[in-house]
Amino acid sequence: MAAYPALRVRSAPPLPVAQLILGKPVEEAADLLPRLFNLCREAQGTAARAAFGLPPNPDWAEALRREIIREHVVKLCLKWPGLLSMPSLALPRDWQAGGPDLRAALFGVAGRMPRTPSEFRTFLAVPHGAAPVLSAIAQLFARGEACRPVLDHATTDSVFHPGAQENSVAARQAGHPVLRGIETDLGRGPLWSAVAVAYDLEACLNGDLAPAYLGAGRAVVPAARGYYGVSARVEAGRVAAFDRITPTDHLLAEGGALQHALATLPTHRAAALGPLLLAILDPCIPVSLEPAQQREPAHA
Repeated sequence: MAAYPALRVRSAPPLPVAQLILGKPVEEAADLLPRLFNLCREAQGTAARAAFGLPPNPDWAEALRREIIREHVVKLCLKWPGLLSMPSLALPRDWQAGGPDLRAALFGVAGRMPRTPSEFRTFLAVPHGAAPVLSAIAQLFARGEACRPVLDHATTDSVFHPGAQENSVAARQAGHPVLRGIETDLGRGPLWSAVAVAYDLEACLNGDLAPAYLGAGRAVVPAARGYYGVSARVEAGRVAAFDRITPTDHLLAEGGALQHALATLPTHRAAALGPLLLAILDPCIPVSLEPAQQREPAHA
């Protein structure tokens, strides 16, 4: 890592979620938690209900799948193109249904993402769908730039462990041959993260939702940024203990993905590339990047 990164992270003070949840009846607490945040409401509600010992909603898996699809589509079609000074990707009228028209709009006539690194290189040259967005990201970051090392991948068993973990969409898709090829050629950088979103979107369109653990006292569910977890203890029908973990907790941890990415971001391009990097890593709380005070190297 660079000795002195050009940018540092400033995040908003955390919302005192536990204080708002503790002591409330479980049904009320389960309804309140997803309303406290704008993002991943289905994931938070599903995890909360399970951890509080309540039965999940009958359509929880389908609701989660649709929530992840919506957030991935927004990134690929609106957020990232805007930061790249590209036009938004036109979507079919019924895109939220996730049918063949959406697949064609995103992935081209094949209606799917490439299966091999060779196919992916060809895909990047296609002038429509998500390909130009991913191609632009590929051209902006050289090998080793804005990268993190191989961190332990979060699982439904490990997600509550403190410290840095790869709790991201990329962790879910890291075994795909295309993701492995990008990692070998460029490192675990912005392209690796961005392409993982496209493959995760395809998986959700295929009905392939990452595994969840729904247990009373402890629940972990897949969300649009990684795994989201809630742990709780209930006494006399009220929440007596509560904790939650989000992908952003691991992203912002000491030695986590964002710290490493900023440390390997070229100093002379940090101000220009920082907003795009942050949008690709996608913290779920307000986070800003500001110039870091540079220090003089020590001399013998």
